[in-house]
Amino acid sequence: MTPTTRTRMTFEDYLVYDDGTEKRYELEQGKLVEMPPESPLNSRISLFLAVQFAELLSAERICHKDTEIAVSGSQVQVRLPDLMVLSAELTTILESGNRGTITLDMPPPDLIAEVVSPGSTNQNRDYRFKRSEYAARGVAEYWVIAPDDRKITVFTLVDGFYEEAVYGGEQVIPCQVATLQLTAAQIFDRQRHKA
Repeated sequence: MTPTTRTRMTFEDYLVYDDGTEKRYELEQGKLVEMPPESPLNSRISLFLAVQFAELLSAERICHKDTEIAVSGSQVQVRLPDLMVLSAELTTILESGNRGTITLDMPPPDLIAEVVSPGSTNQNRDYRFKRSEYAARGVAEYWVIAPDDRKITVFTLVDGFYEEAVYGGEQVIPCQVATLQLTAAQIFDRQRHKA
């Protein structure tokens, strides 16, 4: 991920920015950061989870790499998660707009999942920065999926802070949003066999 702007951009500037391409960006500390294409494995993992959630919830509540969320930092930043599960209220709000952006005045999604790309920078972003941003934003459940380690870390919001639990192998991953009965092995193994 490479910063693509030299001057600081406001959240309002970001909302109207159009470089005429299909590139996707996050806004970090006033700078555009181009989001590179995901690895096929990472994309299959997030899509697999989206399908699993869609079988249990209304499909309109599932956002797969197509909706961004504003979070607070030293200034407003924007993240583009791999997967989000929206509340019914947030789904209705977004359907009435013309852009898939969850702004700070909207309720948070019920769940965000990020699939970690290789590299220490990406791990810092997913485990440290996004963790604090999503907790501050009030996201009740945040999953960090690490294909290289075959582990899924579930952060559950309790009194404004995330409690952390790590799952691997045949452990069933608890989920507050839906009655998923998935293990880490199912998530990772099913996707590797399709490679």
